[in-house]
Amino acid sequence: MTDQPQIAGAATAPQRVRPPNGAGRRSNDARGGAKDTPKSLSLNQKINYLRFPNRESRMPSVTTTFVATMANAAGLTMSNDGALLSEGKVVYRFRPGADGIMPEAEYFNALDWIRSTQEDEVALISTYAETIQLDDLGVLGLAIKTAPDLRSSMRLIERYFRLMTDTVDYLFDDTQDPARLIIEERSVTHPVLQFRNECALASFAHKIRCLLGQDIQLSYASFRHPCRGTPERYAEYFGCEVHFEADRDALALPSTALDLPVRLGDKAVSDFLIRHLDEEMCALHKNPPLMTDLMRHLSQALKHGLPQAGDIARAMGMSERTLYRRLSEEGLTYREALKQAQTQLAHELLTTSDFSIAEIAFLTGFSEQSTFSRAFKRWVGQAPAQYRQAAATQ
Repeated sequence: MTDQPQIAGAATAPQRVRPPNGAGRRSNDARGGAKDTPKSLSLNQKINYLRFPNRESRMPSVTTTFVATMANAAGLTMSNDGALLSEGKVVYRFRPGADGIMPEAEYFNALDWIRSTQEDEVALISTYAETIQLDDLGVLGLAIKTAPDLRSSMRLIERYFRLMTDTVDYLFDDTQDPARLIIEERSVTHPVLQFRNECALASFAHKIRCLLGQDIQLSYASFRHPCRGTPERYAEYFGCEVHFEADRDALALPSTALDLPVRLGDKAVSDFLIRHLDEEMCALHKNPPLMTDLMRHLSQALKHGLPQAGDIARAMGMSERTLYRRLSEEGLTYREALKQAQTQLAHELLTTSDFSIAEIAFLTGFSEQSTFSRAFKRWVGQAPAQYRQAAATQ
């Protein structure tokens, strides 16, 4: 992407600093450790972990693009066999997966090691944000660049970013002003997550301005963790207020910016690319893209009660009538899809968590445990407690 606008108030992009030979080096084993199981996670992490069916059957993974870009930002290079090199010498090695994908643990450990070689993390974050390009995201990046307006670009990030990684979800909330792009964790706890989230939101802040070809004023950025550096430097880079110890990791932007045209927008091209993305999603999840997206939105909304079809449709970027039509094409009604989401989530919570029956009733959209128990028995032929006991003995 060329002719990228400068960020308001941002300092000149820092020079990439090469780590001295051996600086910050530690063995891969030292960065490892036992992987957390669902029962060792916090309440919010458990809910995020269990929202997604069959997660345990598929190892969380990340495209190696993100590590290659971070290595480049730190003055390193990455070889195809997972070696990071400084001045031609191997200083770190990770285990690459197939097709440019690497396991979650390898990704986090590599990212943490690269971070450890740098004295100035804020400089590394800003360099990474300006180094990674939308083109690095393949078809998804091209679809984002050619979407007709910023709102459409944000919805593509929400819907398809899991093609890049299943360790995180991005939720786009445009129901209030300012609108927010929110990070939803799907990972076990790791020390590098705070740094990863700062890099992610810094990158999106930079790319939003590149997409529009203008220096728009963002509303704020927020992070759940305490500030790990000088707050003023974060504000200088983001070009807006940055809040720490907030309730969300999020990037907020004025609603008026959402309908601004994307500089390279071409709806016909974007629609063509979206069809390709739908095919990738279908192959990835072995489910129709509509149902994959719908189940995710329903599962996330159920803890607030039974979601209305209109609210879910808006969250998915379509009208209520379009949602009904597309469900009809799948041979389903909204009520049947809602029941499927409740059954699926209840099954996951009963078999892989230590939540009480009352808690599971709440998380699946019921206000009373007794109502949930009757519904669950009607769905599967067993009371929740009996179902959990039977699953534990298998």
